[in-house]
Amino acid sequence: MPNTPFNTIQSFQLGEKSARFHSLPALGKELGIDLQRLPVSIRIVLESVLRNCDGKKITEKHVRELAGWKAVDKRDTEIPFVVARVVLQDFTGVPLLADIAAMRSTAQRMNHDPTRIEPMVPVDLVVDHSVMIDHYGDDNALDLNMKLEFKRNKERYEFMKWGMQAFKTFGVVPPGFGIVHQVNLEHLARGVHYDARNDIYYPDTLVGTDSHTTMINGIGVVGWGVGGIEAEAAMLGQPVYILTPDVVGVELKGKLRPGVTATDLVLTLTELLRRNKVVGKFVEFCGEGTSSLSVTDRATIGNMAPEYGATMGFFPVDERTLEYFEGTGRSAEEIAALNAYFRAQQMFGVPNASDIDYSQLITLDLSSVSPSLAGPKRPQDRIDLDSVKETFIDLFSDSSAAGFNLPTERLNDVHTTSEGTTIRHGDIMIAAITSCTNTSNPSVLLAAGLVAKKAVEAGLTVPPHMKTSLAPGSRVVTTYLEKTGLLPYLKQLGFNVAAYGCTTCIGNAGDLTPDVNETITKNNLVCAAVLSGNRNFEARIHPNIKANFLASPPLVVAYALAGSVMKDLMTEPIGRGRDGDVWLGDIWPSDEEVQALLKHAMDPEAFRRNYAEIANNPGELWKNIQGVEGATYTWPESTYIAEPPFFEGFSMQPGEIPVIRGARALAIFGDSVTTDHISPAGSCKDTSPAGQWLLAIGVMKQDFNSYGSRRGNHEVMMRGTFANVRIKNLMIPPLENGNRYEGGETLFQPNGERMTIYDAAMKYISQGVPTVVFAGEEYGTGSSRDWAAKGTQLLGVKAVVARSFERIHRSNLVGMGVLPLQFKGDDSVESLGITGVETFDISGLENGIQPQQDVTLTIRRPDGTEQKVPMLLRIDTATEVDYYLNGGILPYVLRELLAA
Repeated sequence: MPNTPFNTIQSFQLGEKSARFHSLPALGKELGIDLQRLPVSIRIVLESVLRNCDGKKITEKHVRELAGWKAVDKRDTEIPFVVARVVLQDFTGVPLLADIAAMRSTAQRMNHDPTRIEPMVPVDLVVDHSVMIDHYGDDNALDLNMKLEFKRNKERYEFMKWGMQAFKTFGVVPPGFGIVHQVNLEHLARGVHYDARNDIYYPDTLVGTDSHTTMINGIGVVGWGVGGIEAEAAMLGQPVYILTPDVVGVELKGKLRPGVTATDLVLTLTELLRRNKVVGKFVEFCGEGTSSLSVTDRATIGNMAPEYGATMGFFPVDERTLEYFEGTGRSAEEIAALNAYFRAQQMFGVPNASDIDYSQLITLDLSSVSPSLAGPKRPQDRIDLDSVKETFIDLFSDSSAAGFNLPTERLNDVHTTSEGTTIRHGDIMIAAITSCTNTSNPSVLLAAGLVAKKAVEAGLTVPPHMKTSLAPGSRVVTTYLEKTGLLPYLKQLGFNVAAYGCTTCIGNAGDLTPDVNETITKNNLVCAAVLSGNRNFEARIHPNIKANFLASPPLVVAYALAGSVMKDLMTEPIGRGRDGDVWLGDIWPSDEEVQALLKHAMDPEAFRRNYAEIANNPGELWKNIQGVEGATYTWPESTYIAEPPFFEGFSMQPGEIPVIRGARALAIFGDSVTTDHISPAGSCKDTSPAGQWLLAIGVMKQDFNSYGSRRGNHEVMMRGTFANVRIKNLMIPPLENGNRYEGGETLFQPNGERMTIYDAAMKYISQGVPTVVFAGEEYGTGSSRDWAAKGTQLLGVKAVVARSFERIHRSNLVGMGVLPLQFKGDDSVESLGITGVETFDISGLENGIQPQQDVTLTIRRPDGTEQKVPMLLRIDTATEVDYYLNGGILPYVLRELLAA
């Protein structure tokens, strides 16, 4: 890579040698701008723009615009951000690989060299989303769950093996090593990279096909989650285009009080930052309280950036970062390069709030944080520990979206299953130490082990009907729990290691026993799950568990012992032990007890030994997987992998702008519709359109696996779109008790026939009728799930009209050629009286498209009246205009690659 127009290549001292880099201080001097006032996260993005300035996709103007970033400004310029690498998890990685394989197949059919479709940056896929908690509570659980995982996912894993040999820069971390974000934090991230061809050092940056990619922000790496389609573009040499963001500074002061965990802190921040509306903004942490946090605490906070709505939750590189790199087994050379590079760029250390010009500054005193849970339906709904019981009782009869709308007199109902298990409202059915958010953090894992130890010694037990599991995000966790002697105590309470993967946090909790399921559903019981995860949306954890609470690992153990959220852990004993009542304070460890064990968690040799086995000893199950060979995939018959239809009829010339006239409403949704609602990841019911299709082609119900595992097959996924059992289509009349009907149904117009959303969509397509989807605030919140946009497109939806969009889903809609339109002012479905019986025209795009222009929605009602409503087009950048005009990002990239 030649020098840029700014001649910023300089040298810094790396040990005894001189190393070259693109110097931001030199750029600031050249431009006469004090770049030290810029947020550190903006400076790292600026380095990428500067280094990749080629006068074509990235120009001198881009460099000057970003270098001139102002804290408060109109955000209408886009940044072309070239990342150093891409990380994938298997639920999103397999459909991404299918898309790229389809690109190669398309190229071959058009007589082009298929190997022109090749990732231009390193790509790592970590298999972590496929294992389920079928077995639990004994020492065989891990082995049995992994064998089931390989049996269910053999076709998917064969496809991955093909990808490993077909693409030069595509690697796979096999099942059983851990969760992508923790593996990324502990192993894949190298701090700085060296471009040998151009003799240049540069910082690690990335995008990942999972919203919690932001966990890597904890070690000073700029990165965030994107949809698979955007990641594909990044892999194939496209910059990631984002609007220049606001950067919100979060100044942390003081220290956490004894007994308060990093989980309590991140739940507090999620509540605080959601309230401050940081959606689509960078969040950057500063202040002396930030400096005091361990890297694993920082990673916990960065991980939940999607839950507080930010693009990132960024922590600058400092001494704590270097200590973490050393403790996790990085080489001395890598640590020296990280240290020297960031000092040379004058980006080393956590700044004070006064050092940086932030768009907004929010301050939190760490000493104000208290033990907390979040739930029962959203991660931003934090509850103080001493208010959990009271909150559950209040929500039991609450008729709002947050509540369960049941009669108060039913609160103390008692029911007995056919197997003799007694179940009440508030009883905990699932207790899971799970998720990269917390299992990456030794302080809370060791605290959980200490709680278990003290509980066992006191004679406490967990109710036998409760499904308990421990699913660490890394095998290193098991190593230090064994070293400290805590794992046997966790096992005695049922928290045996059941998997190394995402499990319960993503809906892979496995099922409850049939008698428990029947009793819960028959009697409409509001039972609970308590997990150390990051999301608790309706029906995500288990379709029959309505109240889901996020908590720290030690609180998960404590609630497992208590057995119910109807027990106040602060004022009631947690249970009866050998010597009488045992209280939470009796089993809660001191900070000193936790600190005394932390030295066992940061053993460099343990990390090096573990990750060396990816290449040296990936396990017999993985070794026995055989993939086909060759540059193009042969697409053998499979219910897991099928050639996606996104390139059917592909030509080198894009078609005309779609005309949307006479459209019907496919569905009308309320606020906070998540990507889980749109495209579920968990179990597939046999009565659903996807289940019916699988049964029709000979797949037995017990072999359905999950929606997430079948994302490589569009036939399943388009039928699963809008099929979540908890989704509420406001077109469906309310039930007799006033509650909204839950499930993926709609009214087909003009006759109002009730049917599944999938069936209605197919009927509209067969009649040539375009459809639109209406929604409220925060449409598409949650996972980076690109199938939420892909499925929408395959159902024939031409536009989604909402009060507001979450960042990733909006981008994914554009990437699939679906128009995102936003109501202006106070307009909404309710204020405009939209019920679904109308027809709709969308106009204003006929003479060309400008980013964020106004368009007109014409509403035609059955009585012959019509209303014209101005809308904001949420195609935000000029590049997104190009994507839309090409029918989406995938055809755009393929045309560019084949034309080169």
